[in-house]
Formats: sequence, C-alpha cells, structure tokens
Amino acid sequence: MTFLFTQFNRHFTHFFLQDHRRNTDFVVYNSSSIVNISHTKPCSKQTNKQTTHYSSFNSIIIHKTHHKGFSDLAKMKVFEKFKIWVLLICLISQLGYGYYLPGSYPHKYVVGDTLSVKVNSLTSIETEIPYSYYSLPLCKPQEGVKDSAENLGELLMGDRIENSPYKFKMHTNETEIFLCQTKPLSSDEFKLLTSRIDEMYQVNVILDNLPAIRYTKKDNFLVRWTGYPLGVKIQDTYYVFNHLKFTVLVHKYEETNVASVMGAGDAAETIPTVDKPGADIPGYIVVGFEVTPCSFQHNAESLKDLKMYGKYPSKISCETSTVTMGIKENQPVAFTYEVEFVESDIKWPSRWDAYLKMEGAKVHWFSILNSLMVITFLAGIVLVIFLRTVRRDLTHYEELDKEAQAQMNEELSGWKLVVSDVFRVPDHPALLCVMVGDGVQILGMAVVTILFAALGFMSPASRGTLLTGMLFFYMILGVAAGYVAVRMWRTIFIGDHKGWVSVCWKVACFFPGIAFLILFVLNFLLWGSHSTGAIPFSLFVILILLWFCISVPLTLVGGYFGAKAPHIEYPVRTNQIPREIPPQKYPSWLLVLGAGTLPFGTLFIELFFIMSSIWMGRVYYVFGFLFIVLILLVVVCAEVSLVLTYMHLCVEDYKWWWKSFFASGSVALYIFLYSINYLVFDLKSLSGPVSATLYLGYSLFMVLAIMLATGTVGFLSSFWFVHYLFSSVKLD
Repeated sequence: MTFLFTQFNRHFTHFFLQDHRRNTDFVVYNSSSIVNISHTKPCSKQTNKQTTHYSSFNSIIIHKTHHKGFSDLAKMKVFEKFKIWVLLICLISQLGYGYYLPGSYPHKYVVGDTLSVKVNSLTSIETEIPYSYYSLPLCKPQEGVKDSAENLGELLMGDRIENSPYKFKMHTNETEIFLCQTKPLSSDEFKLLTSRIDEMYQVNVILDNLPAIRYTKKDNFLVRWTGYPLGVKIQDTYYVFNHLKFTVLVHKYEETNVASVMGAGDAAETIPTVDKPGADIPGYIVVGFEVTPCSFQHNAESLKDLKMYGKYPSKISCETSTVTMGIKENQPVAFTYEVEFVESDIKWPSRWDAYLKMEGAKVHWFSILNSLMVITFLAGIVLVIFLRTVRRDLTHYEELDKEAQAQMNEELSGWKLVVSDVFRVPDHPALLCVMVGDGVQILGMAVVTILFAALGFMSPASRGTLLTGMLFFYMILGVAAGYVAVRMWRTIFIGDHKGWVSVCWKVACFFPGIAFLILFVLNFLLWGSHSTGAIPFSLFVILILLWFCISVPLTLVGGYFGAKAPHIEYPVRTNQIPREIPPQKYPSWLLVLGAGTLPFGTLFIELFFIMSSIWMGRVYYVFGFLFIVLILLVVVCAEVSLVLTYMHLCVEDYKWWWKSFFASGSVALYIFLYSINYLVFDLKSLSGPVSATLYLGYSLFMVLAIMLATGTVGFLSSFWFVHYLFSSVKLD
C-alpha cells in the first residue's frame, strides 16, 4: 500500500483555496496534518453558515467553518473517516485493473556505479521446457556462475536466475565492448545450439529486477517481446545473435522527504526532516531495460590479445535486418555488446507499464463485461423462476389443513414424497466429506490469493510471489478443510464423531497426494530432459515437510474443532426402508454433465487470457476482473446446483448428494476439453511428446482443483437448500 499512500499524500499536499468571502476560516484536511488558516477580516452576517465545497482538483475536500469549539479530537475523527472513504474509492476504482506495488524500494545509483545484469532460464513456446542459460556454449562471468536467491514460487516455476558477464556503469555509454570468444564448437555443442535455435528459445536477461524488452515492427505496429532469440535459421544456415545493444532508461532520483506540518488551533510547527547520508549526491533509478540483438561477424585478427571488457578496435554496426555470424563446427564464436543510457520521464511506479500492456486490451475488457452481463442476466432469470416455483409450492402446501395435507401426500407426487429419504446416507460418505473439505480449502485459497493479487501485493514485479502465496494460503486453510469435512461427517451420521481422525487424514492427503503424484511423474520427464523446470530433490523434501509438518497438523486442528462443534440436525426423520425411485424418462447423469455449460460460460473468455499467460509467456495482471469472474462463477455454480437438485427431488429422486456435487463440478470437464482445443489450435507449434505430456499433465492438475472447488460450492448450496426446504414444511 506504500505507493497508494504516497500518491494520496501528494495529492493532498498541494491544494488551492478559492473563496469569494474574506470573512471565513478554512480547515483543510491534509493527509499528514490539519492546518487551520484564519483570516483577519471582520465577520459578516453569514458567519454562522457552514458549507462544504468539493474541489475538482485531485478530489480535495475543503470545509469552511467558523466553529471555534471544534476540538482536535473531533478534527481527527472526521479526518480519519474522510481518509478511509477516499482510500476505499481509490481501491474500488483500481480493483478492475489490479494495480501493482513496486516489488522493492527504488535503488539509487550514483553515476559510475556498477550495474550487474542477470540471466534467467532459456524459454520457448515451442517446447515449454526451460533450460539453464549456461547449458549452452556462452560467455561466463569471471567470478564464476552464482545462483541468485530465489523464493519457493520461482523454483517451482522453473526460474533459475544467475549472474552474467554483462556489466554496465551508471550513465556511462560504452560501445564495442568485447566479452569473450568461445572455444571451437564441438559436434555436440553445435548440435545443441542449432536445436535450441530450431526450437525458438529466448534468452531472458534482467537488470534491476526488470526483464529486457525487445521491440519489433510488424505491419506498421510495434510488437513487444520479453527477451531476445538465441539465433535464426536462414536457408539451412544457422546464425547466432552475438552482439547485443542494450538501452537503459533512467530517471533522476527524487527524495521523498517532505517536511511535516502539525497544527493545533492557530499555531503551526514545522518538523525538520532528517538528512540521510549521501542524500545530496545526485543519482538515478532504472525505469526501463531494452535490448536489440544483432548478428555480427568479427574479424579474427582483431580479436587477438583482447581481454574481457576490452574495446573491439573496429566499429560494430548493429543492423537488425541483416545477419552475418553463421555458426559452424570447430569454429569459435565471439560475443560483444554496447550500452546506452537514456533519461526518461517514466517514474518508478510506472516502470512496469510497458510489460503490462497486453495486446487486444479493448477486446479483453469488452468480452469480459459482455460475458458478465449475459451470465448475470441468465442466472437472474433462473433464480427468479426457481424461487417463484418453490415459494408457490410451499405456500399452497402450508395453507391446507392436516386432513387435506394427508390427502395431498397420498395423491401428489414430487419432492414432498421423498421427505423420509432425502437425508438418507449417500454412497461413499467419507469420500464426499473429503472432497468437500478439499474443495473448501482450494476455493478459499483462490479467493484470498486473487484478492491479494488484485490489491497489488502479488505483482509481476515480484517473481514467484503468486505461487508462493497460493501454497501459503493453502496450508493455512487446512483448518477450514478439516472443520468442514468433520462437521459434515458428523451431520451425515447424526452426531456420531467416530472416525473423524481418519477423515482428517484423508482430507490432508487426498488432493495433495494426487498433486504430488502428477508432479512426480512430470518431474521424471523434466529430469530426463535436463530442464531447469525439474523440481530439485531438495525442494521435494521441503514440500513434503511443509505438507506433513504444517498442512496436516492444521487440518487435524480444524477437524478437532469440527468434532466439538454441534452437528447440523435434520428437520425430518429418515425411514429405515428406502423408498423405491420411479424409472426416469432420461438419464439423470446426462443432465448433470450438461449443467456445467452455464458455469463454463462465465470462464471461457478469461480462461483464454490465463492460458496465454501460462503457456505463451504473457504477463497476466487483471486480477480485479478475475476476482469478479470468480465471484460470479460461485454464484452461477450455486444456482445451477440448486435447480438440478430441485428437479431431481420433483421426480422423486432423493439421491441428490453426489449429483449436486457434480452438477457444478462438471464445469471441469469442459475446461479440460477447452485445454485440448487450446493445445490443438493455439499451441500448434508445441513440439515433441514430452511437451504435450507436460501440458496435459498440468491441465489435468488444474482441472481436478477446479472440479473440487466448484463441486463444493454446488453441494453446500444444495445442502442448505434441501435443509431449508424441508424445515419450512410442517410434516408429521
């Protein structure tokens, strides 16, 4: 929230006071103080009036008052309420865009300071398998290759950030800098390098936490890319980009210290700021990082006796339209670079804007809003019809006397006849409780994570924080999973708490166990490919320790509270002999599977952008809209499950437990079919069975989580509805 408060303070520090009456005192509410500005002119007849003017400049509110008895405490209370409302308005206005917080405090560099460039894993949309930068015959730093500190999310995403030989000096332009010349390429190195070029691998370099961005022209449009290609193949000849032109955008460092003014009554005191060491030295902050790759044939004679960071004697012209450095076996490759510093008007909070500008943004907003309106309209119609039908049945049934009710029970069919069977123990009750508990845990994790991301606490500037946050919230919400599962278990068996420990263990191991199985199989494929996407064995051990040392105990704690909590009492009794279900005109499971189309309608447009972010390397940042779509999905899943449960009860089918779960959970089937469609038509270039297996494996993992979350919403809403419906009818 630092950036938001900074902007808020800045807006409220500068203000204009305009008044046509000279006999008025102004009380200006500032973010850091309350300043009382008094006029010495005599009062007129309008001194007792109190008016409020709303300034159009930066939403400043100026209260004009002559109430001298206005105490400091009252002033502070009004100011705090006012400040909260302004902040809420700011949050609501920014929620749709999912504004971000700068990943770290801006780093001030003095002219001449050393800037170190880091390298990340090589990535490709052709294979989706990342590799280490130094797995290829490229230049290495003099001090040796060192790994940067990475969080858990970065390691799980396959990021391997390491130091590089590229070094700059702040605000010092340099050209023709010689980096190194590799040894003559062996046959294996040549084959590896050419295969990576064929697979369109990109080199990802980072400066001051900013990935290098590359601009190319296509049909008179500028296209943005992160990273640069390793090389290119033209007419059976492979060319490598061995000269890089870096452009570093810098902005003058602005000291944020502002003198605070505290006022009480007519007196004001200025508090001097504390001078920081080196604050008076002019410095710069990095606000942009661009790269232009070139292929240049160096002169072999000029490279002799050149050491790293020496100056290449001839001028290097970086022409992006021509390539000259072809690679061959048993021939070395020389690497050079140049750097240019450009002062920019871009400020620190806006330096990620270039990365967050997604192509087709207008289509994105329009499609999401259109989907939201259509689905909301359809869900509203279903809900209105449904409520009118149930309310009519209840009203008609309760208006009859006891004899008429008894006669009605004998003559009428429908949900009223399954009153003695509607709460009969379902098939596989333990599995149902386990899946509902895991669904609560996954849904809670999704809601909390997306909300935090929409508020800017998990921005793209902080790599891996989104995945790390998901793991953290998932473990913490094990308490909710254990509580819901055990309480549902006790409700199904009418208060019997035997076996609740077993249910807790199953909840703690069901979904994580399947996830570990899928990840372990996929990890074998990545290990065999020597990819950085493979989870190290040490990280596997850490994940297992987090699972059994944090998640499992928290689930048991939640189950303990669920066992102590009173179970939900059924409003009706259940007969010992089950009622025979009449034959149905159509298969009920067919209706259950078809019910997932409506929830899928709320997702499929947003799903395209999410899939593009995961598999196409695009930055996804509109978490505000994703949060809205998630809330709408929950509402639609609940409504669809309610309608299908009511329809099954009306045809005297009292086995609604599992059907209500899969009525909304069947949306996962359509998401999996959509992922296959995305693989065939959007990831056509995905090459190799390993890449396709990885894609389908991760898609299966995602679909399983969605099925548990949406199925839980449908089941809990149907359980509430059935309990409410039969508790509203007076039956003997």
